[in-house]
Amino acid sequence: MKVYVGIDSHTTNYTLATITKDAEKAFNINTYSPAYTNVIKYCKALVKQYGDDTEILVGYEAGCLGFKLKRDLEENGLHCIVIAPTSMPDRNKKNKKKTDKRDAAAISKCLAYDDYGEVYTPDDEDEAVRDYIRMREDHKKQLKVIKQQIGAFCTRHGKRFENGKYWTGKHMKWLKDLAMSEALRLVLDGYLQTFETITDRLDSMDKHIAEVSETDKYRENVHKLICFKGIKTLTALALIVEVCDFHRFAKAKNFAAFLGLTVGELSSSDDINHLGITKQGNRFLRRLLTEAAQSFGRAVSGKSEVLKKRQEGNTEAVIAYADKGNERLRKRFYTLVMRNRKAYNKAAAAVARELASFIWGMMTDNIHTVLA
Repeated sequence: MKVYVGIDSHTTNYTLATITKDAEKAFNINTYSPAYTNVIKYCKALVKQYGDDTEILVGYEAGCLGFKLKRDLEENGLHCIVIAPTSMPDRNKKNKKKTDKRDAAAISKCLAYDDYGEVYTPDDEDEAVRDYIRMREDHKKQLKVIKQQIGAFCTRHGKRFENGKYWTGKHMKWLKDLAMSEALRLVLDGYLQTFETITDRLDSMDKHIAEVSETDKYRENVHKLICFKGIKTLTALALIVEVCDFHRFAKAKNFAAFLGLTVGELSSSDDINHLGITKQGNRFLRRLLTEAAQSFGRAVSGKSEVLKKRQEGNTEAVIAYADKGNERLRKRFYTLVMRNRKAYNKAAAAVARELASFIWGMMTDNIHTVLA
């Protein structure tokens, strides 16, 4: 007997629902305090009800709980799946009313009929590095906000910098030397102190990320990935710890789909309409690769000394593969923008999709497959 248990998980409670393939709808729908031990007790009751040979599959949607619940349950002998929310059917299309019980029942049904996409579970080290990189991204957002606040403050008080680029040493000196009242100076100094605190913290985090990238676990793959234009240490390490196992994608297009970079399609009868990229996937990596792809819009033929330096220490095959990819993507960006008159953002998305294919090839040793 196989039984499927869906959990609608929140920080305040867990709602559990059970279904079997011969049942018309979920049953045993109950809400408990948010402790994994309650899930274990619930499942033990199912074993008592259906017999010792009962197989139980538990699942919940990826969210605020991360992988802690999954690990706790599996340490106690339960098989648990973390489900990608974007892979779930639109369970509110028919039912306008959304409740925890309905969500738990819907998750159990998805498990029973294998109608879901599983989120890959990283090991503890990969997850810790991933969280550190994401924390850095949070600091980058904070830096953007404080820059906007400083700019808005200066605009409100008629101060405008016209002697070069913003946030350079010259600009910072100008901000610190601005003549204004003591009250306004107190405000601006407060903003500048926050700005300097965040930039110092970012510098410290970048040093730590560089150190982590040189550890035995990550060094080889990081050095392979930075052979591509637009991919430096941060992006390379982020790709490795976010994806973990590139071999779980059978083809390059599957990896591109995981990033949400594949083109959507709306078809009816003989009519096929191609939409923009699906954006259903890892949003963080999609942004990083799109930013990396934009570097090909500024690239010129040949290889810079900086890129040559980054490629040092890799095999001839790895460097040759990266060079072919770099040149192909540079030409692709030029063709899309200059000849086909594609919008810059659309061209960047298309090049990011191809870059993802080259990355997949590099990480799975499928160099010749991608270049074919």
